[in-house]
Amino acid sequence: MVQPYGATDYGGADVEARDDTANEDTSLLGSGSTGKKPIKLRGHATVISSIGNLTNTIIGSGMLTLPLALASAGIIPGVLTCIISGGTTAFGLYLLSRAAAKAPHRRASFFAVSELTYPEAAILLDAAIAIKCFGVSISYLIIIKDLMPSVVAAIYHEIASPGSRLPDWALSDRVWLGLIMLILAPLSFLRRLDSLRHASFIALLAIVYLVVVVVYGYFYPVKGTPEPGEIHLIHFTPTFLSTFPVQIFAFTCAQNLFPIYNELALNNQSRMNVIIGTSIGVSLGIYEIIGVFGYLTFGSKVGANIISSYPSNSIFIAVGRLAVAILVMLSYPMEVYPCRNCLDKIFSPSNQVSNSTPTDNVRGTGEMSTFKHASLTTGIVLGSFATSYFVYNLEMVLSIVGATGSTMVSFILPGMFFWKLTKGDLGTSKLLNRSALGLAVYGALVFIFCLGYNIYKLIYPMENQ
Repeated sequence: MVQPYGATDYGGADVEARDDTANEDTSLLGSGSTGKKPIKLRGHATVISSIGNLTNTIIGSGMLTLPLALASAGIIPGVLTCIISGGTTAFGLYLLSRAAAKAPHRRASFFAVSELTYPEAAILLDAAIAIKCFGVSISYLIIIKDLMPSVVAAIYHEIASPGSRLPDWALSDRVWLGLIMLILAPLSFLRRLDSLRHASFIALLAIVYLVVVVVYGYFYPVKGTPEPGEIHLIHFTPTFLSTFPVQIFAFTCAQNLFPIYNELALNNQSRMNVIIGTSIGVSLGIYEIIGVFGYLTFGSKVGANIISSYPSNSIFIAVGRLAVAILVMLSYPMEVYPCRNCLDKIFSPSNQVSNSTPTDNVRGTGEMSTFKHASLTTGIVLGSFATSYFVYNLEMVLSIVGATGSTMVSFILPGMFFWKLTKGDLGTSKLLNRSALGLAVYGALVFIFCLGYNIYKLIYPMENQ
């Protein structure tokens, strides 16, 4: 049994910090063994800012596909599976926050916890998280590329004189993708997650506007909205295995739980429970509203991106699309942050696992060098830009990422970590320990069946139309 240490001390020990900021290495992937006494770091983030960051991490491109998820199963199963996805994700986050208390002081990370549990697989875990975050960043850029031309066209139609037309470059999705990257690139170089707290609340305002668009569009259909297709309370289709991982993906935020835990001023379990419960609860409520009203508006005709299903000749809808574009723009750095840290550990030869005891060997000594920080960030930004430049199938990207990376970081890893850490621990109930193992098994089953179906769709696309 591993004795916990690293939860915030309410006494004066925490004020002995030699460095007032938790840098990106220490906040996600831990510190290294230098032979020196660990530095006591202080957190500065509040509960409110932590809720904002975690909620912004959760709510992203996944919510746009939720009406399609309901169309693949019907309203009742769709609502229930969304609740299940949110509940299981919240349980996984709770297990991770419990595991974080056993990691070194304010250096909790997937790698730090893996060294306490499965040190041989640490690099593989880093790779899984990096791939997941990279896939999410691609989905955000695909959405931006899809929305911006129609936004510009609708706004231009409202303000320009009759008969005038936009130049061709202004309607090019790839041109807008390049222009948006000029904004996203500087944000992606920020070193601390809490630096994005103001952007998180701006993004939440964009979410509110999207909810208004979807609800208003149901009760007062925008001119040009097509008649809805078939609507069912219960109607399972083969595509359910493809859309169910999208719901899992929609709640995924575990990659940023450890930075939030490390940067929270008083990171006790009760505060973490409030952050997790509030973030998942708010996200679940928003998802159910968008999913149900979006499905009722379009029925079986709903597309993979709900905001793109509305007619493009309305300024009201154009502003909604702009709000979504702003949302995913501000969420993009949230994925670059953990992806960069994971790649740092993978490509650092000096950070290999040694035979020393787990608590004495947690990778990531000090702050990432400026050159490495710049090189990895540049690689992630250019790689996601190049991929999204050629890829257009948002549903397939979300489904594959949801079936693989999301199940890994949301279910499999939290379950296996907590099960291993508390196995034989008399202070932990057997029910909780076994429930953690059950969560990991559930994640593995979703991984196998849903990924298998997505591979089948890629090999035999015509049979799924």
